[in-house]
Amino acid sequence: MSAGAQLTVTDKRRATRHPVDYPVIGEHRVHGDVHMHVVNVSAHGFTVEGELPIGRGERVTIRLPHIGRIEAHMIWATEARYGFQFERIIRLDDFMEMISKIQPNPRLRRAR
Repeated sequence: MSAGAQLTVTDKRRATRHPVDYPVIGEHRVHGDVHMHVVNVSAHGFTVEGELPIGRGERVTIRLPHIGRIEAHMIWATEARYGFQFERIIRLDDFMEMISKIQPNPRLRRAR
């Protein structure tokens, strides 16, 4: 039996990633509140930098502007970088609205 997460969303690591500098607090079932620093985000997931007390396959729930609460599974980890995949894909219009709120540099935002 596999011990990892059983994701319903296919692996989309080639999706367009938007660089961000966004602190969030993830909710973990064992560790409670986990402070995270999101450095890029796509409609399928996000990357975090910094140490985390959780491992591959574990899930966290985060709150994003316009999106609200969304659950994600850690799918990879290297040194102090971690990749998470959302449990559901974010619709393009909702994603663009979120990016307009968290993107640190408006010149990096894609044209609508």
